[in-house]
Amino acid sequence: MRICIRYILILFIGLTCTAPLWGQQLDTIDFFKKPFVFDRSYTPQIQIQGKTDEQSILLFYKDIESREYTLLIQQLTAFKVENNLNDWLYYQLIRQVSEAISPKAENYHRYTLYKWYLMNKSGYDARLAVGDDQVIFYIKNKEDISDIPFFDIDGQQFTCLNYHDYGKLFKRVDTYHPVNLKIPGADRDFSYKIAQMPDFKEESYAVKNVHFQYKDKVYEFDIKVNDHVADIFKNYPGVDFETYFNIPLTKEAYQSLIPVLKENTKKMTTRDGVDYLMRFTRYAFLYEDDDINFGKEKRLSPEQTLLNNYSDCDDRAGLFFFLVKEIYNLPMIAILYPTHITMAVQFEKKIGSAIKYEGQYFSICEPTPQGQNLNIGELAEKYKHEKYEIVYHYRPK
Repeated sequence: MRICIRYILILFIGLTCTAPLWGQQLDTIDFFKKPFVFDRSYTPQIQIQGKTDEQSILLFYKDIESREYTLLIQQLTAFKVENNLNDWLYYQLIRQVSEAISPKAENYHRYTLYKWYLMNKSGYDARLAVGDDQVIFYIKNKEDISDIPFFDIDGQQFTCLNYHDYGKLFKRVDTYHPVNLKIPGADRDFSYKIAQMPDFKEESYAVKNVHFQYKDKVYEFDIKVNDHVADIFKNYPGVDFETYFNIPLTKEAYQSLIPVLKENTKKMTTRDGVDYLMRFTRYAFLYEDDDINFGKEKRLSPEQTLLNNYSDCDDRAGLFFFLVKEIYNLPMIAILYPTHITMAVQFEKKIGSAIKYEGQYFSICEPTPQGQNLNIGELAEKYKHEKYEIVYHYRPK
């Protein structure tokens, strides 16, 4: 009898260590390499009473504050720190957690309120506005964002995080009225800067073969790409050029490409190596205007350019910048024309057509096909008489 009781006790302990406790409803956000797991039994779905206006939002906030959401907030912020997530990636996690608790398709307003609440409880100063049966979600941000609406509160800029959900339905003039609700402790600015990409599961990567010809030799590359990268940047806004040019690759994509490029260029002079990278960026990928490819202007990060079948001039400028920075770390400038952007690199001596900027000469390196075989220091004829501006200057540390 003692043996049976002991056996049952061991079996019970084993089950409690390997299975969820009774009453738990574990949700898994399986987006990053390490999944985020939380118990939804502690996060009951809050209902919105009647029309979504300021009064119903205040009631939502009062109701959700009375529930046990503290554990979820602690788990989210700990996961952010542990995985070194920047603000934009953390917001992608918040979106997925909100979707798990309150599906977007089921009630968009409630889904938006969950995102707003979780971001505030994570320390970010996020606000709401209502009007025309819409709930607009803004967050405090001091950066130069070019293609999404913003409004001003007491001299602070708040950019819209859910503009893409409304698209043409979004009203711009005197339609939305801010909800008078400031959550204590939510003071942090939100940043769109991405200094590190997240880790994804190895099995989520696919291999993309690209090739190009350089000096009568064909070079082939098997680059690891991941569709999750496209998901991350689906609604990423038009950030300033410094932020855009410094978006890195994921570790897997980096390791599949950069060491190969370094090996291929190690016996070349710096000039020939940069020429090799220029022609790789120019000819290893198909060209297409964003209006045709996406139906709108859209800047691709370097990894998106590797992932996509088509890319345009700003995408290639970003990729070329990244490659030169990683392999040679030379000073560079980005040159913006009315309908085109290109790059110039500072060598020990200027080469061909060079631009003098802040006392230094930068030689044109065109990473986009132009219908003619442009060498370093050569600019396409159609741009020679156009005005330009320097939109980014990279100075190696």
